[in-house]
Amino acid sequence: MNSVHPGVGTRAVDVAVVGAGLVGLATAWELRRRGRSVALIDPDPGAGASRAAAGMLAPVSEVQYQQESLYPLMGASAAEYPGFAASVEQAAGASVGYRATETLVCGVDSSDRQALADLRQLQLSHGMAVEPLTLRAARSLEPALTPRLSAAFRIPTDHQIDPRRLVTGLLAALVERDVTGVLLAGDVDGGPVRLLRVQARALLWDGQGVVTGIVLTDGQDVVADETILALGMGTGALDGLPDTCRLPLRPVHGDILRARLPAGPQRLIERTVRGLVHGVPVYLVPRVDGTIVIGATSREDDLGGVSAGGVFRLLRDAQALVPGVADLELREVMARARPGTPDDAPYLGRIRTPDGEPVPGLVVSTGHFRHGVLLTPLAARLAAQLVTDQAGTDPDADAAHLTTTDPHRFDPSGLARRTVAAQASAPENRRT
Repeated sequence: MNSVHPGVGTRAVDVAVVGAGLVGLATAWELRRRGRSVALIDPDPGAGASRAAAGMLAPVSEVQYQQESLYPLMGASAAEYPGFAASVEQAAGASVGYRATETLVCGVDSSDRQALADLRQLQLSHGMAVEPLTLRAARSLEPALTPRLSAAFRIPTDHQIDPRRLVTGLLAALVERDVTGVLLAGDVDGGPVRLLRVQARALLWDGQGVVTGIVLTDGQDVVADETILALGMGTGALDGLPDTCRLPLRPVHGDILRARLPAGPQRLIERTVRGLVHGVPVYLVPRVDGTIVIGATSREDDLGGVSAGGVFRLLRDAQALVPGVADLELREVMARARPGTPDDAPYLGRIRTPDGEPVPGLVVSTGHFRHGVLLTPLAARLAAQLVTDQAGTDPDADAAHLTTTDPHRFDPSGLARRTVAAQASAPENRRT
């Protein structure tokens, strides 16, 4: 362990993971499998963006122009998903809702058809499989599709997972409840994991520029060799951050709906249906329980709750693709903010000082934006490898991924107004 020793009210672990969305949970899972003891810190695990996410694993249909650096990340993580999901299911003893069903992408008018055809050329240029379908073939696969489509494409490699089931599965795989239901600790097959349902207040420093854990709002400390910040939009609210960890993030709000047919075994659609409706994207993701997730708007405004206009547009555009949406029972309306970066790629890596040296003990994993669910296995593995100094099976590819996600890529000089040492020596963040 580091030079700070645990005292009264202090817990000592190998790694503190702050934030228990999907990325934080999966990171704790990877560390546990590598034999590390972990404190997972979050007052409400899985309640943020992970709870609203539709769970599309879509490295092809999520492709956007001028985001070429993201494509390898998306493809690599999608390739890891079958093994990742299977390992969690085996440990949890329950399904996490992974489905290898294909995705259909449709257009309504002639402009949508042209836009999707142009996008297909980009996708093909990067070796992605996108198959054009006749409208008859598309409707034979999904009879609920409108007969007034202008275009349809099949993407066999874009799958889905149920993020809520994955959160539940990871928690079950990570921890076992004691008789009081308060302390949660992993079994002997891996490193022990403790889930602390409390807010993190500040980084804990040793006064020598080394991050040694986390100060909690309940007055306790978590002392750790390594601290991983997976807080999403909450990262900047943590006290004691070095100036070089003040990373540019923006909240991008998304409205999302959940609906289902009235009681009965039938399902409206079997595959994920994505589309453009007069240039506006919309998607419908069917769950195994008959629920359909409809989403999602993308708003950069000050409205923290659900947008009435957004809900209207989602229902209108979903019905333009699948008219039977009008017969669904609306079960849930939700909005969450996703953490976006200037180039929409996440921040994953070690935080460095103004001189370019790593801040000992501090790793960040945030800013996954709309790709958070898709990038979960890759992000978890890379973060675990960083703090355990273990190499993956393809070190060159991992190095390229970490270059893409470098937290300091927008500030190559590494300059900051104050030094890390000055930040670390602040009385409120120092323990002796």
